[in-house]
Amino acid sequence: MAGGGRLTREAFWFLRHGETDWNARGLSQGNVDIPLNSIGIAQAERAAQALLEGQAGREIATIVASPLGRARDTAEAVARALGLPVEVHDALREVSFGVQEGQPMAGWFDDWVEGRFTPEGAESFAQLRDRTVAAINHCLSRPGPVLVVAHGALWRAFRAEAGLPANVRTPNALPMWVTPPAAGGEAWAFDPLAMP
Repeated sequence: MAGGGRLTREAFWFLRHGETDWNARGLSQGNVDIPLNSIGIAQAERAAQALLEGQAGREIATIVASPLGRARDTAEAVARALGLPVEVHDALREVSFGVQEGQPMAGWFDDWVEGRFTPEGAESFAQLRDRTVAAINHCLSRPGPVLVVAHGALWRAFRAEAGLPANVRTPNALPMWVTPPAAGGEAWAFDPLAMP
């Protein structure tokens, strides 16, 4: 674990935002507020429909989103389908990549995840891990099940805290049911929702 505390061991839904033009081009977005593109808007609507039809007894009670437009708009699509409001939590925002924002996600990104390099003006991966634990724990203090709508690098930090390989790309707008380890276990489990 990083130094920021322990994850609350409670199941929840996670949804990465839909696609943006920068996602499609392989550019690091960080805190640049890039909107969903037409594909991303369609992905958000598809995820909303999947969650409306497929919660299987795990009905969402609270939606908490990053303040960045791509995540907030994805959350709003789900909120419209489920008839729920969206709470915004600033600590769910994507990592700051500093001078690498808008640049290709090349070799530097792997070094950043491994803690060997932090771009000028950026958060380190260890700092992001600490912030992610606090942000997810805040979300899980809300009435559940909770849907967290956030970002790819933040989710890599969650994976690291959850005992899983960190540097795995999470698909855009694929809802996942996230469950803590069984007693005595180490790694969390992610169950992607079947999409229509």
